[in-house]
Amino acid sequence: MTSIVWFRRDLRVSDQAALLAAAAEGQVVPVYILDDETPRHRRMGAASRWWLHHSLASLDASLRALGSRLILRRGRCDVVLPALAAELGARRVHAIRHYEPWWRNADKAVAKALDLVCHDGNYLAPPGSITSGSGGPYKIYTPFWRAVLASMPPARPRAAPEQLPPPARWPESEPLDSWQLRPSAPDWSGGMAAMWRPGEGGARDRLHAFAALAAGYGEGRNNPSVDATSFLSPHLHFGEVSPATIWHQVMAAGGSVAKFLGELGWRDYAQNIILQFPDYGARNARPAFDAFPWREGAAAEADLKAWQRGETGYPIVDAGMRQLWATGWMHNRVRMIAASFLIKHLLIDWRQGESWFWDTLVDADYASNAVNWQWVAGTGVDSNMFVRIMAPLSQSEKFDAAGYIRRWVPELADLPQPAIHDPESFGLRPRNYPAPLIEHRAARARALAALATIQPARD
Repeated sequence: MTSIVWFRRDLRVSDQAALLAAAAEGQVVPVYILDDETPRHRRMGAASRWWLHHSLASLDASLRALGSRLILRRGRCDVVLPALAAELGARRVHAIRHYEPWWRNADKAVAKALDLVCHDGNYLAPPGSITSGSGGPYKIYTPFWRAVLASMPPARPRAAPEQLPPPARWPESEPLDSWQLRPSAPDWSGGMAAMWRPGEGGARDRLHAFAALAAGYGEGRNNPSVDATSFLSPHLHFGEVSPATIWHQVMAAGGSVAKFLGELGWRDYAQNIILQFPDYGARNARPAFDAFPWREGAAAEADLKAWQRGETGYPIVDAGMRQLWATGWMHNRVRMIAASFLIKHLLIDWRQGESWFWDTLVDADYASNAVNWQWVAGTGVDSNMFVRIMAPLSQSEKFDAAGYIRRWVPELADLPQPAIHDPESFGLRPRNYPAPLIEHRAARARALAALATIQPARD
């Protein structure tokens, strides 16, 4: 029997349930389909496409070590898969289950033509499986995570198959380079290449390095100058390592590792939210915010561009936005500060920021991105209150971001503390660094006035 393994965001050979199931049945044909049609406007952004190129090359190398190879095809998956199955005389497709609305629709379409067998394995617990006492899904993170913890630890990860039986004849595969996933004119990926090694081997190295530091995660994760985070998010997003593998490697670290495990839980929570609200990336979960007076027009557009370029006049915001552009990643605490600044200081719709992150993050994940932006905006089913407006200048000093700012905003590198956090008020702003787009107290007053316009209708 010949089975197809349909890879999507599960680009690994270890603890890969679909691959193991297919190998147990007979001949295996692994395939990745570059499908930009099914997601429509949610096709992968530029940074994610760079990562994908290298991750697919890594996966192909891993498969070849098992006596197999990765077949590459491009087009709509519900068209390409049946065509490939006809070439092979196959009927069964094994895949890891995905929860983005476009993949759920695609699964239904593929299942009409082929025997599609979906497996779990990309989350600690299958999204939708953790329910409240009444049997309904959770909308609030804390009780959700408490319920997930009651079912932990996850099953131990399974090793990769020792070999993969090949088909009698390999089908044609498109050259990876022909997909032009990497930037070329110009090639802006140098900073990403210096920071990241996409693929299962890179994920394994990151996990090994983090496991030695995991006990101090809770203390160091908020300081961007030290950055005690795991750097595992893009590897998790592309499925180069399973959450179960991470859990079992770090769970005994002690110290504050529970804080990190809670971040894995937030990732599960986000998937459960989009399972309930498939349009969460485009629609306010709190309808009252549909009437919120977001700024529009030329001035707002200019402010948005300044935020994207890291030229807001707020050093910690600018450092984060420049780190994002250079590396495809931003420190988590700084992500919150930068997002809050766009939404509440500049009064720009959170969807504008979500869209920018979608294109520029190597770990751009539909569920996590949407849930995090709605949490900061106060528009989500479980979110921060809009009135909690982060003060970037005091946040910068509180979390000792001076070293971080010196690295990413070099025009401020010679400023002493505490002036580096707020050069304008100390009268030390260099001529080549912009003045703040808006003063913090004025921004706060403007944001609260905007909120007051919808206050009577708030739910």
